Amino acid sequence: MSAKKTPLYDHHIKAGGNVVDYAGWMLPVEYEGLIPEHEAVRNAAGLFDVSHMGEVTVQGPDAQKFLNYLFTNDLTKSEDFGITYGMFCYEDGGVVDDLLIYRKGENDYYLVPNASNTAKDYEWMLENAKDFDVQIKNISDSVGEIAIQGPNAQKILQKLTETDLAGIGYYKFDDQVMVAGKPTMVSRTGYTGEDGFEVYASREDIGEIWDALLEVGEEDGLKPTGLGCRDTLRFEAGMPLYGNEMTEEINPLQAGLKYFVKLDKEADFVGKEALSKQWADGLKQKIVGLELTGKGIPRHGYEVLKDDKVIGHITTGYMPPTVGKPIANALIDIDQTELGNEVEVQIRKRRVPAKVISRKFLEKK
Repeated sequence: MSAKKTPLYDHHIKAGGNVVDYAGWMLPVEYEGLIPEHEAVRNAAGLFDVSHMGEVTVQGPDAQKFLNYLFTNDLTKSEDFGITYGMFCYEDGGVVDDLLIYRKGENDYYLVPNASNTAKDYEWMLENAKDFDVQIKNISDSVGEIAIQGPNAQKILQKLTETDLAGIGYYKFDDQVMVAGKPTMVSRTGYTGEDGFEVYASREDIGEIWDALLEVGEEDGLKPTGLGCRDTLRFEAGMPLYGNEMTEEINPLQAGLKYFVKLDKEADFVGKEALSKQWADGLKQKIVGLELTGKGIPRHGYEVLKDDKVIGHITTGYMPPTVGKPIANALIDIDQTELGNEVEVQIRKRRVPAKVISRKFLEKK
């Protein structure tokens, strides 16, 4: 099956983007290079095409009850125009996906799952909806989405809208915002560790919004940015990636995401029993930060060893531009997770010394 094109595909080609197949979508890895793009987001602003992300609506009298049954977080605590992060899990606690749930009203929700998981998530919802009065629609094919991220993001986006963006709090949204004369939904969210917004519009309108932002943002350092720096930025900021830090095999507790798993919420949710038991019994492995103290770059999948014994593997590793030293997330045996513990990473035929560090790689602004 050939990869799908986002509505911004031609814009990427025109701007000289290095476009590749990512999760079945043609998307730019970079334009002028990972490092200048990464630095643009940390110091000014970057513009990402995230039109590959999924969008699913759930509406009806049982919408909240239904989603609370699938979701690890507690939606009874959410408010209108608020956004909640959490996971869908299988019965054994493994992760179906991590996603954002936007609440428009008690019976009206808008879900944003990961691109590669949208079809799977949609099927998972349909399978589990039999006892609930809900309507579930996958509207991904009609929505375009872009993210403007960085310290200048608000200043730049404000030039194109009369809505006071300062009034949209962190993890809040407004679904009645005109941007560059087009109707949009704007949320104060992102995946970089910087302030910023995600803008949802029709596939027909998103290109004009993209062009308008790049034009008005040029004087404030806005650059088009690719998937390459999206990954280094989220990794530095301690944000997990489905398929790396959580999978069908790595559950949210092992991933260090217990805050988003409300084991004490009244509603039963799929996976609650298995996760509660694991938490009570004690985890066997968990994800930690590693810093290489020898030469080399840790990469996804590399083995981690202690005294010649394999104790785990790297889930994400880089020499990220802001931190400037080789660091990684690694899933390792629980008895080896103490800060400062010295381990080794198998890089091809060499074993490179490393030590366990905090996963707060970047000081939060």
